[in-house]
Formats: sequence, C-alpha cells, structure tokens
Amino acid sequence: MNIRTIVVNGILAAVYIAVTMLIQPFGFTNVQFRVSEMLNHLVVFHKKYFFGIVFGVFFANLFFSPMMAYDLVFGVGQSVIALLITIFSMRYVKNVWARMAVNTLVFTFTMFLIAWELKLAFDLPFFFTWLTTAAGEFVVMAVGAPIMYAVNRRAHLDKLMET
Repeated sequence: MNIRTIVVNGILAAVYIAVTMLIQPFGFTNVQFRVSEMLNHLVVFHKKYFFGIVFGVFFANLFFSPMMAYDLVFGVGQSVIALLITIFSMRYVKNVWARMAVNTLVFTFTMFLIAWELKLAFDLPFFFTWLTTAAGEFVVMAVGAPIMYAVNRRAHLDKLMET
C-alpha cells in the first residue's frame, strides 16, 4: 500500500466514525438508519476503499455501540463479507449503477447477521429484526447511491487510489 492509499483510508475511516457518532441513536437499534453505511458504495469505485470502510466500522462500533463485543464480531464481519462479495462481483458487473445496485442488495441481504446479533444480545425476533434492519440498510444504501455517484463525478473517487 502506498502513502496515498493509507491516508485516504484513514480519512475515510474518520468520516465513517464521525457520521456514525452524529446519528448514534439511529445506528445501533433493530431499526437502523446508519447514514455512514452509504460510504460502503466507495468500494464500487475502487476496491482499496475496503480498508477505510472496515476500520471505520470497527472503530465506530468500538466507540459507540451499546453492545460493543457483539458489534465488533457481527457488525465488522457483516461489512467484511458484504464488501468482499461486492468486490468479487465487480469482475462481472462493469456498470457503476449496476455495481451500486448489487452492493445495495448484498448489504441489505447480509443484514441477517445483524438480526442474528440482536437475537443473541437482546432476544429480539430474528425474522422481524432482519426485516427492519434490512429495510433501514436498503433505504440508506439506495439514497446513498446517487449521492456517492455525484461525489465521484466531482472528486473522481475511482482515480483517487491510483498512483
């Protein structure tokens, strides 16, 4: 990894943490609207954003989650799995909008891991919790897609990681 990649990922992690802190009451319940999750779309523009997102999720969960131990396993694990699926799918999906659609669906589907976490931590009903967490994730990711697309048009996120 070069210095630019490390710095950009450090800034990305800090932004993820800051945004998560601002919306903390809405980011850790069975109805989640963690606005910082829209940053997951960055991996669509370059796979090297993976590290900043994962570190951001890790430290946001470490600092702000009311169920830190669970979130460090399930929350970070869900992000890693979903991001890797999206990165793998990018070999076959070339259109940016299609990639963001795939990313949105992958993150929405894998919210079953968060539902499982909430079942274990608070004995919440699994399927209803999966539905509510997935709905929140879908909304954030769907609203975030055009925002991240617009940011890319101005900041050239796809070129930022290139040396």
